[in-house]
Amino acid sequence: MKRQMTLSDYREVYARNLNESVVPFWLNHSIDRKNGGYFACLDRQGKIYDPRKYVWMQGRAVWTFSRLYNEWDKKPEYLEAARVIFDFLMKHCFDEKGRCWYSLTREGAPIYFQRKPYSAVFVALALIEYAKATGKQQYLDQAVILFNDIRGWISDGSLLGRPTTPGALTYHQLADVMVIASIALELFKADPRPAYKSILEDCIQAAKPHYDPKNRLLMENAAPGKHHFREYPEGRMVCPGSSLEVSWFLLHALEIAPDAEVEKMLIQSIDGALDYGWDKEYGGLYYFMDIEGRPRPELEANMKLWWPHTEAIYACVLAYSRTGDEKYKQWLDRVHNYTFAKFVDLQYGEWFGYCDRRGNVAMDAKGAAYKCFFHVPRCLLFSVQELDRMLARSATKP
Repeated sequence: MKRQMTLSDYREVYARNLNESVVPFWLNHSIDRKNGGYFACLDRQGKIYDPRKYVWMQGRAVWTFSRLYNEWDKKPEYLEAARVIFDFLMKHCFDEKGRCWYSLTREGAPIYFQRKPYSAVFVALALIEYAKATGKQQYLDQAVILFNDIRGWISDGSLLGRPTTPGALTYHQLADVMVIASIALELFKADPRPAYKSILEDCIQAAKPHYDPKNRLLMENAAPGKHHFREYPEGRMVCPGSSLEVSWFLLHALEIAPDAEVEKMLIQSIDGALDYGWDKEYGGLYYFMDIEGRPRPELEANMKLWWPHTEAIYACVLAYSRTGDEKYKQWLDRVHNYTFAKFVDLQYGEWFGYCDRRGNVAMDAKGAAYKCFFHVPRCLLFSVQELDRMLARSATKP
C-alpha cells in the first residue's frame, strides 16, 4: 500500500521541483542576453517557437525572479535575470500615453495593443517586487502612479480605447477584483498606508456579489440587480481555478483587513470550487463550466490546464493551515497526485500546460502566450512557505 504523503513530504517535493526543474528550465532557455527580456514561448525542450515578447509575461517573470531573490534564495542569477527582463520592460513596454503594449518584437518594437489593463497590472507588480530587490524607491513610486492609472482604466474602458456600445452587457469581473487587490496588497507590504488598506477593504466587499451561496462558488462575472444576466453565458460562467485563486488572494488580504464573514465565505468558495470543478470521471479541474450545466462557448472548457491545478494546490495548503480541517489535506492529496502525474515533465523539466479532458497532454510546449514563468513557481514557493509555517507550529506544540 502506498504511503500517504506528509506535510514534510510535500514541502520537500515542491522545493525540489522548484529548485531542480522549474527555475533551471527558464534560466537556461528563456533569457535573451542580446536584446533583453525573455522568451515565454518555448517548446518541450526549451527551444523558442515564437520570438514575440508578451508584456504581461515579462512583468510576471520580473516579479517571480525578484520574489525568489527576496524570499527564497539570494542567488545573484535570480536578480540578474530579473534585471535583464526589467530593463527591457521599462525601455519598451509603455506607449506615448503611459499605457502598456500587449506584445513586442524580440528587439522591443510594439506589435499589438490589447485595450485591456492586465499587461499593466503585471508591470506594476514587477516594479514593486524589483524595488524591494534593489532598494530603489523610484520603482515603487512608479508603481503607485501606474496603479492609479490601472484603477482608472478598469473603471472606464474608453481610456484604453474600448468604445461603449448601447447593447453591450455591463457587469463586474472577478479578475478586476483580484488584480486591484493583488497590487494594493503588495503596495501595503512595501508602504503600509491607510489608503491601500481601504482599497483592500473595497475589494473584499466587491467580491461578495460574485458569491453563489447555493454552489459555494465565486462566479466570474456579476451584475447585481440585473435578473436577466443569467440568460447569457457570461452570467453563468464558472472558472474553478479563478475561484480558487481569488479566494486565497483575498484570504491574504484579510490579514490586513479582517472580516470574519468574508473569511467564512472564502473558505466555502474553496470547498465549492473543488467539489463543483472536479471531474468525477477522469479527475482534474475543468477550465470553464456553466452554473446551470448549459453549453459553454469556449471550445477548451472541458480541458485540464496547469494553472487551475497550481491554484488548487496552494488553496488546499492555505485552507488546511487556516482551519486544520483534514478534508483539505485529503483534497491536497487528490489534487497533488493528479497534477504531478499529468503536468510535471520528468524528462525535460517544468510542467506541461494543456491536457485534454482525459488528462492526455494536448500540447507539449512549456510556455505560450498565456503560460510563462509565473503560476508554477508561485504555487511551489507559496506552498513551501505555508508548509514551513505549519511545520513550525507543529514543532512548538507540547
